[in-house]
Order: sequence, then structure tokens, then C-alpha cells
Amino acid sequence: MSVMRLKMSHHVRLLPILGLPFALLLVGIFLASPLQGEVLRVEVESRELVLEGRAFGPAGAYEKLTGWMVFGFDPENPANRRIVDLALAPRNARGLVEARANFMVLQPVDPALRRGVAFVEVSNRGGKAGLSYFNRAQGSLDPHEEAHFGDGLLMRMGLTVIWVGWQWDIPAEGHRLRLETPVAQNADGSIIQGLVRSDWTVDETVRTLSLGHRGPASYRVADPASPQNVLTVRSGREAPRQTVPRDRWSFAREADAEAVMSDGGHLYMAEGFQEGMIYELVYVAENPVISGLGLAAVRDVMSYARHNPESLFPVKKGVAFGVSQTGRFLRHFLYDGFNTDEAGRQVYDGMLIHTAGAGRGSFNHRFAQPSRDAHRYSAFFYPTDIFPFTSQALLDPLTGRRDGLLTHAIREDHVPRIFQSNSGYEYWGRGAGLIHTTVDGSGDVAPFPGERIYHHSSGQHFLGAFPPPDGSRMGEGPAYRGNPVDFLLTLRALMVRMVEWVDGGQEPPPSRYPRAADGTLVHPLETGFPAIPGVETPTVIHQAYRANYGPRWEEGIVDNQPPELGPIFPARVSPVDEVGNEVAGVRTVEVRVPLATYTPWNLRWGFRGSPEELTDFLGSYIPLPVTEADRSRAGDPRPSVESLYESRDDYLAQAREAARTLVSQGFLLEEDVVRVMDRSRAHWDWLHTR
Repeated sequence: MSVMRLKMSHHVRLLPILGLPFALLLVGIFLASPLQGEVLRVEVESRELVLEGRAFGPAGAYEKLTGWMVFGFDPENPANRRIVDLALAPRNARGLVEARANFMVLQPVDPALRRGVAFVEVSNRGGKAGLSYFNRAQGSLDPHEEAHFGDGLLMRMGLTVIWVGWQWDIPAEGHRLRLETPVAQNADGSIIQGLVRSDWTVDETVRTLSLGHRGPASYRVADPASPQNVLTVRSGREAPRQTVPRDRWSFAREADAEAVMSDGGHLYMAEGFQEGMIYELVYVAENPVISGLGLAAVRDVMSYARHNPESLFPVKKGVAFGVSQTGRFLRHFLYDGFNTDEAGRQVYDGMLIHTAGAGRGSFNHRFAQPSRDAHRYSAFFYPTDIFPFTSQALLDPLTGRRDGLLTHAIREDHVPRIFQSNSGYEYWGRGAGLIHTTVDGSGDVAPFPGERIYHHSSGQHFLGAFPPPDGSRMGEGPAYRGNPVDFLLTLRALMVRMVEWVDGGQEPPPSRYPRAADGTLVHPLETGFPAIPGVETPTVIHQAYRANYGPRWEEGIVDNQPPELGPIFPARVSPVDEVGNEVAGVRTVEVRVPLATYTPWNLRWGFRGSPEELTDFLGSYIPLPVTEADRSRAGDPRPSVESLYESRDDYLAQAREAARTLVSQGFLLEEDVVRVMDRSRAHWDWLHTR
């Protein structure tokens, strides 16, 4: 029988909560479920009131718990059968594989005021984005100030907010969430080695490159002198690779302006890695982490909260949220069948999967690098955008393989309710159209009955700044780099709709996404985008390939580095209206009542290498000409502001009507109408005074 122990750091004050002096909890030993695996113990390091006990509406005061959870996983349990290399991990005396993760929980202090619904945010690279996304709060790794809780939406709903580490490559610093997990060894105890790949799109000449991606660490080189360590350079995404001679680079980094030191986690080249080029390193690493335990940890923290009678944050239902990397994580979670725990019970009731595109990721294979993503012009050819893409099972006629995102669920009745939410950028930069199209891109594939697909029309990957920052204008033309369409207001409403669906059975709005059947899904060169002088339009789009990772890929082992690329899966996007804004999906007020063109794509103008390619994450903002004279002088085919609106008051009246329509459709919260109108006024005034 597993045991859960609580401990407190000496500096934490004791609080009377849960109807008992908290000091009594310090000496308690709580028996966990007798089932094998799951959470073995919880170590609480701090427990404190949020904002000194300020009430969040009917949910009252909140408390914050932080500490560590120790998990035990049974390699023989069917729920763990898809965790790559789990059978090769060391085990404890009970035959379980252990891992340890830090956590943070926010919950109402009074158990009677808790809604009983967990909101589990899957941490993106160790961070905590949920409060900034849904509470419109200032981002923080350790929320403790008023600004960190914003308008308190998640708290006012009485939700229990949970974060837990799942990613092994996060540095052990500050309040970042991470998972400490064992490495795999051969059955005879010998070290496992294998090929790992890193790549870089170099936009500014530098002499040192980290093997990791976007901050987190990567595997260090096992033997710097191995002939299998090969560095190549090329000028474009699919341009021929040229090998860089071995005597021109080393595993090292600049210690300061003059000194260079050996370092198995970096590359160094005295002459510099040249701007405009793509470098790719294939090298030998050793001691692969059991990366798939991250998926199991996100499963088991919810299982503990939901099913363990001694849970410190008990709930009855759970919703998972993932954005970008962790949206892909949740798609991978579903694909590998993790919504059934080791005891055969359902884990999550709902999932809000945001800006994941059609991807999964490097979350569960040997030498997986969870931080690797995939865009049109960075992080190339990792096992991110790979078949299958749709929830429904489809047959790929070129490979003869039939598969779907939900095909591998252990129990069909454990498939959660799902929102898949993507901006326009994901259609251009992450192949989002593949989640609802046939394999050849010609037709529609309906979502599951318990699934909704929402397209945030004309949005970029994240909310851009407004007014556009100084220096973001792209040359002498009218376009700015960055897109301020505020689809986060829609996302707030969708979060509420998901909780209502899970907790009360209230049907959410119907799906809104581009469809071939109604002509709102087209080839990327057939969008009908207006020919705006000074604005270049894309001739490329992110593509997913039938990639060959080697003969052992089905076992989770990559032998082909880089993979052999086969035929692409055709990508499709939404057409645009006369202004240049996308017609499909959920159109926000600024798209319905426009003062500008908002593109979900942005070209690499100003970069030395491949200016025709797409910029990662970003869209563009192109203000409309204000007057007919402005429009005529610029030769702009779009309508002018004065041709669309009689006056400022007329514009604001149309914006208010559009906001009311979105509220009635379930895509905007009533409380957010004020923000929409404030933003509309600011936009009009900026445009007329800039």
C-alpha cells in the first residue's frame, strides 16, 4: 500500500483551513489508494492564502499549495503500455518506476464553495499561462500579487487550478515546473546510445549555438570525437545539405569575450554561424530519459485529485488546457490513450486544446526533446506534424495505414469532450486544416459528436500588441509585423462553455471552421487576398510530410536522422473578404467591423535568408486607408474607413451590435463587451491621429 506524506518548509506560516488547524495535518499520514502505481506521496512545501484572503465572488478566498508529487508507474499495467522504454527503467522495491514533479494548486479555502471541477493547465516549457489567458492577468511563475490574478475569472467560477511538472528538460530554477524522471538502460545494465538532432535557423551571425530549443536543455553529446557527429548547412527548408568540415566547429561555447570552453551542450564555430543559413547537427547521445512519463504524470495528477479519497485538492471532474506546445501535448495524450488511468477509470472530462494545429510532438519516443516544435521556417521535420491528424480514423492510400487521433483510446467511453481551437496562423504555419480534411485535402471530415472545432479568424499564434510597437512597420509599405486581433476574448468564452458542458451538460456553440462544402476551405494560393500596394503575399505554407524515421519508429526509436521525406499532405486555409480578413471561423468584432486587414501570416521581410518564407508565430496588421483620397492616392483596392462608416458613432454602434451578436452566439462573455468597446474606441482614435 502506497503512503502519502506531507511536509512543510520551516518558513511557512500555519493557516486554519478546511475546518482544522493546518498544524494537525503535518503529523498526519494519509493512506493512498491501494491500487498499484499512481501518486505515491505528496510533499507540501507551502500553503498560504491568496491575496491575504481576498474573496473571489461566490467562491470566497483562495489558497495556494506548492510542493512535490512522487509518482509510481507500473510497467505491466495496460494503461502504461505505450510509454516508450518504460520496461527499461529502474524500479523501486514494489516494482514501480518512480518520477518526481513539482506542482502548484489554487483552490477555494472553504470546501463548500469549491465547484468540484479541476482546471489543469499543462505547463508550456515550465510556465503558467492560464491566469494570463483567462483572467487577463500579468504573467507570473509564482502568482501572489493582485496583478497576477487579473479579473479572477477562473477563481470566480470556483475552479481548482492545478499545475504539475511534466517536462524533463526544464532547468531546475525558480518556480518553473519540471519532471525528474529516470533514464532507460539496456536489459544488461549497459548504457543506451542513439542519434539526436538539433537545428537552427540563423538570423544573426553568432559563434555559439545551444543544442536545446527555445530555452530548455537538450541531450549532451556522448562522444565529441565520434564520426557520427555531423554538422550540415543549407540555404532553405529543402535545399541540399552541405557537410561542414569537422575541424571548423567544436562542442564548446564562449565563456566570455575572449575565452572558449568545451561544452557538450553547445556548438562553437570561430568564423561564426552565418545569418540566413540553416544549420543541422546529428550527434550521438546517451541515457535517454523516459519522456513519456510526462504524459502519465498529467494523467495521474488528475486521477489523484479526482479519485483519491485523501486528495488535498479533491474534485469530481476535470478539464485540461494546453496552448501551443501543450495543446500538441494533449493531442498526443489522446493519441496514446492516456485518458484511462491504471485503475481503468476515466481521467479528464474535457479538453481545451488551443493553437496546436495538426501536431503532436516529441513527447514519447527514445531521446525525445519535448520542446521541439515545427513551423514553416524553423524546427524542421521533427515528429510533430505526422499522420494521423483527424479525430476520425482515415485511410492514407499512399501508405495503406488507417489511423485517427482517438483510435488508441483504451475505452471509447473515456474520450473526453474536446474543443480544438486554432487561429489563422495555425492554418498557415502549423497545418491546422489537416484536423478536419480528407487525406488529399479535397473534402471535409466531421469532428466527433463530443468534439468542437473553432477557428479564430485572421488571428496570429498569440495576441499581438496594439498600437503596433515602434519599429514594427515593414519598410515603407502599410503593413506592420504583428497582429492584434483579440481572440483571447473568444477563448475566455470557450473556456466557460467547456466548463458548462462538462459540469452542467449545456451544449456549446456549434463548430466554426473552414469547410470545403461551403467554399470556405481553399488552396493557399486561392484566398482572393487583395493586391495591396507594398504588401507581399505568401507563396508557401507549412507542410506535413509522410516522413520515414526508420524501421524501429513504431517502437518509438528514431534511426533516420534526419528523416526521409515522402509526399506532403495538402494544406488548406480560409479565403478572405474584400478587406482581406478571413471569412471562415469565429470572427471577432475587429474582423466583423474592420478598421484594418489582419493577416494570420507574415513574411520574413528584412531577414537575410529566405524573405519569401513565413515568420514564426506572427501575422500582419495593415490599417485601412482612412479617406477615399488616401485610398485613391495609394492605389489600395480595399474600402476606406469613411466609405464603411458614416462617423465614429456609427462605427461604435456597429461594433456594439457585433459584440452583442457574439454574446448571443456564446463566443463572447457579457462582461467583456466593455473591453471590446474600449478597444474599438482606442483603435478608431489611433487610426485617425497616427
